[in-house]
Amino acid sequence: MGSVRIGLAASGIVTVVFYALGSGYWVSSDSGWYRSLKQPSFQPPDWIFGVIWPYNFIMLGIVSVVIARQANFLQATIWLVFFVLSVIAALTWSYLFYVPHNLPIAAAALVITAVLTLPMIVITFQTQALYGWLLLPYQLWVITASTLSIGYAQLN
Repeated sequence: MGSVRIGLAASGIVTVVFYALGSGYWVSSDSGWYRSLKQPSFQPPDWIFGVIWPYNFIMLGIVSVVIARQANFLQATIWLVFFVLSVIAALTWSYLFYVPHNLPIAAAALVITAVLTLPMIVITFQTQALYGWLLLPYQLWVITASTLSIGYAQLN
């Protein structure tokens, strides 16, 4: 793997680590404020979050390396740019939801995250279909989280 591809892979891994650490920085699902919110009827049980997020972060890290190694340079760069932008949008949601409690704008940030991940899914399927399938739960989870966030905004 050439130095440019190593740089792309390393950037992807750094982005995953930043995402994992950043998302936990503001999220406080045990806070009294969060527990006082009216929940959407389709809110999954808490343990689901403890299963899906580690899986998502691991898959994002693996797929980052696969894309850096196997996609052409343009696709790998586009994938990484959309990944970084989607992480920024997702972390914006975390901040807006849990700090100033701006639920409508937070929901919009998560919808933007879901849209930004679509090119990642397409490029992953084009590069290595198996990894596209393995990354699909992330896309589905971001869509689910967006829908939940919209529900919280409407109910509260």
